[in-house]
Amino acid sequence: MCKHQPPCPTAESADRESARLMASHPEQGWSLLCNGVLLFEDTGELLPDGQIIAPHRQEMTAA
Repeated sequence: MCKHQPPCPTAESADRESARLMASHPEQGWSLLCNGVLLFEDTGELLPDGQIIAPHRQEMTAA
């Protein structure tokens, strides 16, 4: 899917979230990355192969 240089990390890479943004729909709560990953506002992800990555947002705690 990625056609620019240097290429974005693949959907299987640990740093897949650093791929370029292709489409953003904040009103719907998701964005499409260059590597085919759907990134949701709760930090969950849907990979191109259908694998679901659970949200991994860090919770804020009171000091």
